[in-house]
Amino acid sequence: MGLTPLGFMVQSRTSMLYALVLTLPPWHMLKSRPEVSEIHCVQDAKVPLMRFKFDGISMDLPYTRLKVLAVTENVDIFNPFFLSDIGETGWKSLSGVRANKRICQLVPNLEKFQSMLRCVKLWAKRRGVYGNLNGFLGGVHLAILAAFVCQCDPNASLSALISNFFKTFALWPWPTPVVLRDGMSQHTINPTETQLFMPIRLPCNPYEYCRCNITKNTFYKIRAELLRGHNLTKDLLKSDFDNILEPFPYTQTYTRFVKIFVSASKQDELGDWVGWIKSRFRCLILKLEEVQGLCDPNPAEYIDLDVAEPNVVFYWGLQPGKTNVIDIESLREDFWRNISNGYQGLLRRMELSIVQASQLAKYAQFDTLSRKGTKASWKMSDCNQQRIPIYSQHLPHYVVGYLSTNGDSEYRSAGG
Repeated sequence: MGLTPLGFMVQSRTSMLYALVLTLPPWHMLKSRPEVSEIHCVQDAKVPLMRFKFDGISMDLPYTRLKVLAVTENVDIFNPFFLSDIGETGWKSLSGVRANKRICQLVPNLEKFQSMLRCVKLWAKRRGVYGNLNGFLGGVHLAILAAFVCQCDPNASLSALISNFFKTFALWPWPTPVVLRDGMSQHTINPTETQLFMPIRLPCNPYEYCRCNITKNTFYKIRAELLRGHNLTKDLLKSDFDNILEPFPYTQTYTRFVKIFVSASKQDELGDWVGWIKSRFRCLILKLEEVQGLCDPNPAEYIDLDVAEPNVVFYWGLQPGKTNVIDIESLREDFWRNISNGYQGLLRRMELSIVQASQLAKYAQFDTLSRKGTKASWKMSDCNQQRIPIYSQHLPHYVVGYLSTNGDSEYRSAGG
């Protein structure tokens, strides 16, 4: 899809991830499009990117510059010619897109893979194990894991694939790496793999491992959730798919929480500030694990409506039964030094405090992504049923779902 004669988007349906490859500054090009809103740049991240909403869908868009006069819409991002002289930052920006495109090439049935990945992502979000910055699984991690299961059983039904996903990785002998079969590369054990809790290899040259912020505590929670999923789906005739998506019961599991309050004077300043702080979450998680033994960094973001200025609030569960007092002021000073180091803009407000579960504000008393009086579930579609594709309003070649013959919409894209 052409943006300008000099730019294009590379689309990956596995995770709604795009890369913008341009010879003009991308900010102005996106800002001028009517379907783009809430755009801001995260320039100081390891992979510089832009965050925005495209037609209401939240997106992260890494970008790079190519030293060419013009870029065609069908450019081959695996062509070494286009990857020369782009630098380390540019290479990192394209690595995720190249991985997503390669995954789509390696799975035996793309539609089943997309549907399965959509279900797995929803599970991870509801159970609080989705989000690389919080020490959990990111989109590319889940995509590779889902693709691995699809390769192992190419003829399985969607429900069988989901059951196999939980069985495979609940019982996986970590830290043995997960590697997709591509018919070309020969995997050799890298000594550094033993330092990763869950090594997952990218499926394209130079065959690096996915960036991972998983810690000891977050690894244990991911394993616990995989085991829970396996127990609920191991018998396909009795599988309880609805309960897999039950939100994680934070307020029933933890009695104390670390409250992280982040705010800025203007809404358009808040995004950059929150993004920067989240990029430094790992050091805070490790510090809390050191002083508390357990920290469950709930990825959900809340807004304190009682505060006038734009804000985002996080609540992280602390180890039940642990009674030692946390020196919260020392913890805050240590974290503040970390986020102050290297930030290019004006430092905004960030506060840390310890709150009891009984003291949580009403907006934070609901569990991850849940709504009062609602229950999530996924629908197993009849693949033989005639369906009409639904295309995006702004991306005419992108299928966002299907319309069944009875008129019900089935949103089957793996994005979101």
